[in-house]
Amino acid sequence: MERSHVLSHRITNAVHSALLVGGLMALLGAVGWLLGGPGYALVAVAMVLLLYLFNPALPPRLVMRLYRARRLDTHTAPVLTAIMEALAARADLPAVPALYYVPSRVMNAFSVGDRRQAAVALSDGLLRGMDQRRLIAVLAHEVSHIAHNDLRTMTFADLSSRLTGVLSLVGQFLLLINLPLLVMGEVTISWLAIALLIFAPTLSALLQLALSRSREYQADLGAAMLTGDPEGLALALARLESVQGGMMERILIPGWRIPEPSWLRTHPPTERRIARLLELRPSHEHRPLGLDDVDIDHGPLLRRDLRRPRWRIGGVWF
Repeated sequence: MERSHVLSHRITNAVHSALLVGGLMALLGAVGWLLGGPGYALVAVAMVLLLYLFNPALPPRLVMRLYRARRLDTHTAPVLTAIMEALAARADLPAVPALYYVPSRVMNAFSVGDRRQAAVALSDGLLRGMDQRRLIAVLAHEVSHIAHNDLRTMTFADLSSRLTGVLSLVGQFLLLINLPLLVMGEVTISWLAIALLIFAPTLSALLQLALSRSREYQADLGAAMLTGDPEGLALALARLESVQGGMMERILIPGWRIPEPSWLRTHPPTERRIARLLELRPSHEHRPLGLDDVDIDHGPLLRRDLRRPRWRIGGVWF
């Protein structure tokens, strides 16, 4: 992978993300303007700025408790923790992300926190279904998310989307209250304003989707750089795709089999991600991690009394 290509990709993603986050702010400001004029718009934009600057986030340990995850250390998982330490060093993280084991048959991994304090969760199904090469690639992908502060940005986008939805409901409620006055002609309202209030959540969701896709592509590239093995991540993605369920399940109940925060569910098509990875040339900047053709023994970690996550208000939890 050439440095110029990597730099160009990062700059493109940074500009793309800035435009998308700015679009969310503009959309929220427009909704505020329609509800109460310039004053409300300024308040809405100020709220978004404060939300971004002081983005609330749950401590990683608390999030892992929601999934009944168990902390892994050098005694329970020496190989995995050594791999995580090596990846964190290559990514120049100030602290090594904590590793957790989630007792779920779902094959998945996710990360929470920021560069200073982060955690990466690996499900039971992932440990059973992935060899060492694929596991390293998955861990590198999550470390890349942490290194690029993707979790903060996506949390901000998710909260902005929810706030837009709330304001949209308020606007529609006010419209319903004033409907008799509209019928009698005593008050007029812009139909463009009505359309924006109705479709604001959809527009916000589309912006959030585009932002997530941009971040996922960048995390894929970052993982390939950390491991020097883009094919390894492509193999891991293909394996994950094969167990995520059929097309009807993804359409009717998306996210049912994926126990992760909602802001990480809008991933781009796996086929496209794999194609982009296979177009990259292996990097020789870092030597491969682990031992070739040697799988990690996860026997002592795995449990038999696995629980299936259930959907509850706010996401899929145990």
